[in-house]
Amino acid sequence: MFWPLWFVVVPLVLCMLLVWLVKPAQDFTPVTLFERFQWEVRDQQVPAYILFFTIFEMVLYSYRHSLPFVGGPGSGARSDVPKNMREDFEHAGQLLEESERILSKNRARVERELPAAARDELREGLDQLREAMNAKPFEPGPFSAAYERASRLVGRRLNPWQKGEFREYVESIAVAVGVALLLRTFVVEAFKIPSGSMLPTLQIQDHIFVNKLAYGPAIPWTNLRLLNSLPPARGDVMVFEYPDPNPNNERQDFIKRVIALEGDTLTVENGHPSINGWRIPNCRIGWYEYHEGTEPSTKRSELYMEFLGNFAYITQFEEDRGSEPHQGPYKVKPGETWVMGDNRNNSSDSRAWNGGRGGGVPDANIKGRAMFVWLSFGADGGVTWDRLATNVLGKPRLPKGASPELLQGIEKCLRERPPPNQTLPPPPSTH
Repeated sequence: MFWPLWFVVVPLVLCMLLVWLVKPAQDFTPVTLFERFQWEVRDQQVPAYILFFTIFEMVLYSYRHSLPFVGGPGSGARSDVPKNMREDFEHAGQLLEESERILSKNRARVERELPAAARDELREGLDQLREAMNAKPFEPGPFSAAYERASRLVGRRLNPWQKGEFREYVESIAVAVGVALLLRTFVVEAFKIPSGSMLPTLQIQDHIFVNKLAYGPAIPWTNLRLLNSLPPARGDVMVFEYPDPNPNNERQDFIKRVIALEGDTLTVENGHPSINGWRIPNCRIGWYEYHEGTEPSTKRSELYMEFLGNFAYITQFEEDRGSEPHQGPYKVKPGETWVMGDNRNNSSDSRAWNGGRGGGVPDANIKGRAMFVWLSFGADGGVTWDRLATNVLGKPRLPKGASPELLQGIEKCLRERPPPNQTLPPPPSTH
C-alpha cells in the first residue's frame, strides 16, 4: 500500500483540497493576478487537477526515502537499510540494471574494445556490489565500499555507452509524448461538453472519452481512414468538426446524435424527426425541471424517449423555446451524415447549417463515437460523482434528483419499447 498511498491517494487528496480552497464560490470578473489564477482554476478544473497532482507527485517523490512506512513490507525498500543510505541503495540498484543492459546490448563492442582483464575487474565489482546489497543483515560499511568501487569502474569502463541523465529525461519525455499523441490521434480522445445541446443525455461540464477507432481512425492531413467503417449507425452519438463554411467555427468540435444517412429524406415536425416518411417511434415521459449549467433559474422541458436502431435515448423540448412546426424535407447527400441534438429546441445541428438550408457532416469531419463520462462538474464546481462512468449510449437516465414520476416514466417507456424491426426506417426511394 506504500506506493498507492503516497503517490496516488495523498497527491489526489491534496490537489482536490487545493482546488477547493482556491476556486471562488461564484463567478466574478478577475482584477488581480491571484483572482485571474482563481478564475482559471474554476474555468479549467481538469487541467488544474492534473497540474496540481503532478506538482504534489514530484514533491513527494523527491522525499520518498523519508516518508513514513518507507521501510515497511511492499514499499520496495529494505527495513534494515538506514534512512540516510536509502537513496544510495536505490541508485546502486539502478547502477546494476544499467550496467547489465549495456553489457547485454553492446556485448560485441565491449568484448572488442575492453581488454579481458578490464572486463573481469568490472564484473567482479558488480558482483561485489550485488552481494553487499543482498547481504543479511545489511552492513553499511561493505555496501558503501562496494558501491563506490562499482560506480568508479562503470564510469571508467562503460562511459562510452552510458546515457547522460539529461538525455534519459528527454528520451523518456519524448516517448511519453509520442505515445500520448498516437493514442489521441488513433484510439481515444477526451472532450468537454460546453453547451446544453445534448441535454439530458450529456450535461454541461461532462468530460467524455471518444472512441476514434469506431469509424476508422483518420490519417492526419488526408481524407483517408484506416479500417473504414463509415457511415455511423443511426442513433450513435458522435463527435465531429463543425462543417459549416463559417471560418470562425471551422475548427470547433461538435457532438450530436446521428439521425439520417446518405440518400435519406429527413423531415422534422415540432422537433420530432421522420426518415423517408417514417416517424421515429417515441414515448412521452413527462415534464422535467432542471438547472442548465451554472444558471440559477429553473428550466422546464417536456421529455420524450425515442427508439432508433439499437438505441433508446431521451430527448427534451424546452417549454419557452418552441421549435419550428415543420422543417424539411432535407435530402442527405452522398458522403454525409445528418445529426440532431437531443435538446431539440436548443441545438445548432443539421437543420440550422448553411444559413438555415440544412446540411450534413462530411465523412472527413467525423472524429469518433462517444463512449462514457469520465469526469463531470456540477453548477457549484464540485465533482458530480453520480455521472462518473455513465455510458453515453447506454440505458437512458436522468441526473440525480429527478422526480420519481420521471423515473417511472422512463421505465414505462423502456417496457413499451418497439421490437427491433420497427425501429429502423425504410430504405430511401430510388425515384
